[in-house]
Amino acid sequence: MQNSRQSYINLALATVAFAVAFASWSLISPLASQIQKDFGLGNTATSVLIAVPVLLGSLARIPMGILTDRFGGRKVFTALLLFTLLPVAFMGFANSFWTYVLGGLFLGIAGASFAVGVPFVNRWFSPDKQGLALGIYGMGNIGTAVAAFSMPALTNTFGGRAGAFWFYLIPVALMAIIFWLFARDAPGLVKPKSLSDSFAVLRTEPMAWLLSLFYFLTFGGFVAFANYLPKLLVDWFHFTQSDAGLRAAGFTVAATLARPVGGWLADKLGGGRVLTTVFALGPFGALVLAWQAGGPNIVIATALFLFTAVGLGLGNGAVFKLVAQYFPRNTGLVTGIVGCAGGLGGFFPPLVMGLVRDNTGSYALGFILLAGFAFICLAVLFFMVRKRQPVVAAP
Repeated sequence: MQNSRQSYINLALATVAFAVAFASWSLISPLASQIQKDFGLGNTATSVLIAVPVLLGSLARIPMGILTDRFGGRKVFTALLLFTLLPVAFMGFANSFWTYVLGGLFLGIAGASFAVGVPFVNRWFSPDKQGLALGIYGMGNIGTAVAAFSMPALTNTFGGRAGAFWFYLIPVALMAIIFWLFARDAPGLVKPKSLSDSFAVLRTEPMAWLLSLFYFLTFGGFVAFANYLPKLLVDWFHFTQSDAGLRAAGFTVAATLARPVGGWLADKLGGGRVLTTVFALGPFGALVLAWQAGGPNIVIATALFLFTAVGLGLGNGAVFKLVAQYFPRNTGLVTGIVGCAGGLGGFFPPLVMGLVRDNTGSYALGFILLAGFAFICLAVLFFMVRKRQPVVAAP
């Protein structure tokens, strides 16, 4: 059944479901600047509001990955979408900073969808196609761009934020029904014997933790930029909320399109080689952004953000090629661990950026810290090469 017609049907369904879930996960960020004005919030409080959905979405990836290993993606993905309806509906009633924080926390469950879809898709494809297939699935990240583009427009259309949030109940409910009716788990699902059997891989395989470190940067960087970029653009260039959201959507589109390319290159060249290139070039872009923070130019900043988006997208595709390659029997669990690290990587940078801006008046230090972390990841990769680990070998 691998690489069959049913494989591609399931890939398409999972990708669309992931996009819908990710759009739901990202509903707050495009409205953050307006919420900040309405409630008189500081940059740090606004950063908390942006980052909170990422927190639960990160932590929940571990149990979601374990559940998918045991019960299959069809049941778990459908249940996750149905649960997402609750916080989306609640957000329409939010009327204070803390109610937005509470709703955003549980809205984060939609971000755990990634840990469901990866093992679901992975089992439908042979090893030489898994990098590309998972990269295509990862294009569901486009949901972040959909939210960034649509939420300001929906707010204007419905005369307020409540209607914009409630509008998203429709695609989430429809996708839950469609996924349940038409998605199928791959035949021959081998369940882990127990939870201890599942977690044994984490005690014996350091590669799971190394991939978590790499994804902390690549996916965490993507989430952080995608969520924080609308606010940053408003601060730097005084764009309207709608214009900033549209430009931020371009970042997400670029990263999303690069992800399957990263998976394909990892299929051909090896995931480690792709990551080495990403970690070697990434710091230069981050340091130039730090320089731009002192007097940003829209053309230079746009080029740098797109350059960063492509690099992060390539890295994301490469990491999950390696997950599928090294952990075929525990893909759900390891996806949950690695995905959790990536989600947490998206949680902390917005907080850091808000603190940096409040205390220094500039975002420069935040970009310098990003460059430093990329250098650390590059050093770890070189260490693995010297130890002759197969992470850089083509599969």
